[in-house]
Amino acid sequence: MPNLLVEPSDFRRENQWDQRKIPFSEVVITRTRNHFFGRKWNTADIQVASWFIFVHLLTLFAPFAFTWDAFWIASVGYLLTGMLGITLTYHRLLSHHSLKLPKWLEYSFVYLGVLAAQGDPIFWVSNHRFHHKYVDSDNDIHSPTNGFWFSHMGWMFDSGYLVEKYQERKNVEDLKNQMFYVFIHKTYMWHLFGCGALLYACGGFSYLVWGMGVRIVWLYHITFCVNSVCHIWGNRAWNTSDLSKNNWWVGVLAFGEGWHNNHHAFEYSARHGFEWWQIDVTWYIIRSLESIGLATNIKVPTNLQKFKKSIVTSDDTFND
Repeated sequence: MPNLLVEPSDFRRENQWDQRKIPFSEVVITRTRNHFFGRKWNTADIQVASWFIFVHLLTLFAPFAFTWDAFWIASVGYLLTGMLGITLTYHRLLSHHSLKLPKWLEYSFVYLGVLAAQGDPIFWVSNHRFHHKYVDSDNDIHSPTNGFWFSHMGWMFDSGYLVEKYQERKNVEDLKNQMFYVFIHKTYMWHLFGCGALLYACGGFSYLVWGMGVRIVWLYHITFCVNSVCHIWGNRAWNTSDLSKNNWWVGVLAFGEGWHNNHHAFEYSARHGFEWWQIDVTWYIIRSLESIGLATNIKVPTNLQKFKKSIVTSDDTFND
């Protein structure tokens, strides 16, 4: 894998404008892609952008539609869809098989993840597995070597980029073989529309603004920070051939996902916060589920595995 921490002068002269560091980091932008202009927008791109614009505009009404009921709807929804839906189930269970849950509970938690509006499980898990396979290389789906904003959210508006990198999605056959996931994949947007309609019916415009707009946008950018911030700013504890970092504030807000260097060192681990002070709320939930017999086959690295990964080899180009 090429060294991504070298100075811009080491690259070709004609690309020197792109070979610049992201501020306050050692990450160098080695390639760029147009986020909005100078490229073809297809129907899928327009649909994704329209949805993002809609929920962000909806959020602007938050100060004018505030009620304490609506605030708590958004807060509880953030915990349920973000922690149980995305981090525990989409990520640690489906993407990495770090644990097992009974199917009724797995599907229930997955449905909460669907309401986070980050894509259906087949789409989300496929992208994440590709990210780990090609992390911070030319084929990574959202590496900051394409620039901060592209890694944060720009990649989501460019379906041509996804097709260019991954023409066939054969890395989620385990999900494609389950009718539940196929059904969600085919009917995904209807579930979001239904959620919005239910919120409006129960609490009017304020519930829609806070329960959909604020909740989704807040969770979007917390999740996106794992892809962008945690590959740019933070500390490294393990010898991994990528740019992953441990970032404490993302760790807190993203229910433990911010201990990202830990995760890339031991991607199979159900636990991301290895130290007592590394807050990992998702891990606490997993342990609670284990205590009542609902979580099994929980994977964590052994002390020997940690020792081997902590050894810095001479050819590691990502030394701190």
